Amino acid sequence: RYEPTWGSLDARPLPAWFDEAKFGVFIHWGVFSVPSFGSEWFWWYWQKEKRERYVKFMEANYPPGFSYEDFGPLFTAEFFDPNQWADILKASGAKYVVLTSKHHEGFTLWASKYSWNWNAVDVGPKRDLVAELAASVRNRTDLHFGLYHSLFEWFNPLFLEDATNAFKTRKFPTSKSLPELYEIVTKYQPEIIWSDGDGNAPDTYWNSTGFLAWLYNDSPVRDTVVTNDRWGGGSICTHGGFYTCSDRYNPGHLLPHKWENCMTIDRSSWGYRRDARLGDYLAIEDLVKQLAETVSCGGNLLMNIGPTHDGRIAVVFEERLRQVGAWLKVNGEAIYGTKPWRAQNDTVTPGVWYTFSPKEGKVNAIFLNWPISGTLELGEPQVRLGETQVKLAGYKELLKWVALGEKGMVIALPQLTPQQLPCQWGWTLQLTDIN
Repeated sequence: RYEPTWGSLDARPLPAWFDEAKFGVFIHWGVFSVPSFGSEWFWWYWQKEKRERYVKFMEANYPPGFSYEDFGPLFTAEFFDPNQWADILKASGAKYVVLTSKHHEGFTLWASKYSWNWNAVDVGPKRDLVAELAASVRNRTDLHFGLYHSLFEWFNPLFLEDATNAFKTRKFPTSKSLPELYEIVTKYQPEIIWSDGDGNAPDTYWNSTGFLAWLYNDSPVRDTVVTNDRWGGGSICTHGGFYTCSDRYNPGHLLPHKWENCMTIDRSSWGYRRDARLGDYLAIEDLVKQLAETVSCGGNLLMNIGPTHDGRIAVVFEERLRQVGAWLKVNGEAIYGTKPWRAQNDTVTPGVWYTFSPKEGKVNAIFLNWPISGTLELGEPQVRLGETQVKLAGYKELLKWVALGEKGMVIALPQLTPQQLPCQWGWTLQLTDIN
């Protein structure tokens, strides 16, 4: 059994499914999806920081005295079809999904006993969105279902009172935050608890170690659940299950601890933005690059989309997810279930990232640019003459190659028309019998 101490909790082995999965989809959805302007931090920027563009946006578009709470009934979700969402998630090639059950605004997407009249069943959709998505994901896909939960709430009076008392009082976590965590785990049995938003309070204020000890010892998901590292001041990148370290974290080198790169397709926001331009969205080439870099350095990629207030996954997000899925159909062997190789990227040719498939003993070299010369030089592999074989994922014939001294090789790529290429954005060479 795990003790409620970081020493004990951090010794828990991470369930193997998480490292094997490599790729998940993050979904930021909530009342912030109604103004869908600027960022999911809309309430804070408008009311607390009083940023000019947010104040002007409200003055121009809403009546005087309109409060953030008035957005609640406008969060309608009339087009939310959980089966359609599940089908898009499945088509993306993702192996897990993380939904924001509650963001820093405090609005819960389930019928929480602890969020009276500020949840999706009492206000707005009048539906338990967490339950509906969980059911569809479980019925229609093999994805692991996870939930994001914000520890703090910007404007909750109990939290503000505790903060004023320098967190010597603990009214908010005992009456709101912790009961919610126990509630979502018991009710929905998520296999990921993605905690966030410590409000500058220490983990002792949140009783994070107490909750995690229960989660790992006695909860219905104790054997499969994974957690992140955002459990109170000082815990990020230090304690918990896998490390997130910071948003859009991509170190570019191997880390000794399992980590995750959570990032957004929309460069500027996690929530949906009506004012986004096409150039604000990462192209599929960028996403394939992020995936290859992240996995080669031992991380998982958690790619975020923001649905609309009426429950649609915008077509641009759907397209990106389906494009990643199409890429993974061809190159998935270089991603799923792989381990980092002794070199993460090539020393001679830029834009080449390595992974290792332990079952097949294959080294995968993912290259992001198809060379004009038709030959690709790799500086890292040590070949065995007469034994090493090179394949291009999605192409039948073996490729010809020559060795370069002690280390390195030049590979002749097949001469293919754009239509004959196995995929369009990044390709995988599979090398067998490499020293």
